Amino acid sequence: MSVWLPSAPCTPGACVERTGVATAVPRAVLRLLAVTSVLLAGIALLPVGRLIPADVVRWWCRAVVRASGVRVRMSGAATPPGGVLLVANHISWLDIPLLAAVRPARMLAKSEIRQWPVAGWLTARSGALFIERDRLRALPDTVARIADALRGGSAVAVFPEGSTWCGRAQGHFRRAVFQAALDAGVPVQPVSLRYRLVDGGSSTAPAFIGDDSLLTSVWRVVSARGLMAEVEVVDPVTPGSHPDRRSLARAAQSCSCHGRTGQHTGDRHPDGHGGEADRPTGNSHEPAGARWRRSPSGTP
Repeated sequence: MSVWLPSAPCTPGACVERTGVATAVPRAVLRLLAVTSVLLAGIALLPVGRLIPADVVRWWCRAVVRASGVRVRMSGAATPPGGVLLVANHISWLDIPLLAAVRPARMLAKSEIRQWPVAGWLTARSGALFIERDRLRALPDTVARIADALRGGSAVAVFPEGSTWCGRAQGHFRRAVFQAALDAGVPVQPVSLRYRLVDGGSSTAPAFIGDDSLLTSVWRVVSARGLMAEVEVVDPVTPGSHPDRRSLARAAQSCSCHGRTGQHTGDRHPDGHGGEADRPTGNSHEPAGARWRRSPSGTP
């Protein structure tokens, strides 16, 4: 594993709280079957995917989340037309359909996914942009490809933390992908993602972290009761408002963090790291520095 890639300290044992009442096993199984059915319906439509209206794609993405038993609440600004870099904090596998429900976009994904059975083919067919995480020298080319997609009018979705976190703590937004927005002259659209229980308390149950397997994480979600995903779309950061990728990344992260109503800074992570509490309702490329753990996306 490369030593420069970002890492999160979150682990299932330290971070995942089984709050709330678990739903009955038969209901959890039905939810799992429902998620599978919705996904298969989307797969069947992949050959004509480009002909499907964006509103239908957004509806399907929300349906994936709803089928798992998670309610969805979306609020905030509208996404601008044309090229836009969508950036969000990263907690769960649910983040991917939720971000696509904001606006269908080309996802930045790690190159290893290409080798996965079925999922690799599906990800490639969806128009994803792949990044080789273990090759720092490949980063400038990846940034250039993202910029080309943005110039062509596409939305590109990225999780700049480069790894999933539990939701009570958050990583730093990595700077490299923001260079693509600067080069293409397009806005950055921050999105804040949060998971809580419908009775008001925050929940880490949907987190996909540490050595969690995807199946374990999915089962934890479908067997939970009263989960809600809150998606807040923050006003876009306009092109030209920040001179370099460092300040642009900081501005986007600040917007994403402070977009969560009632959020406070300075709470402690279970392992002692500082975090942030949940709320209720043309420069050189990224240097080496941190370690990578987990992320379905391959954000540098």
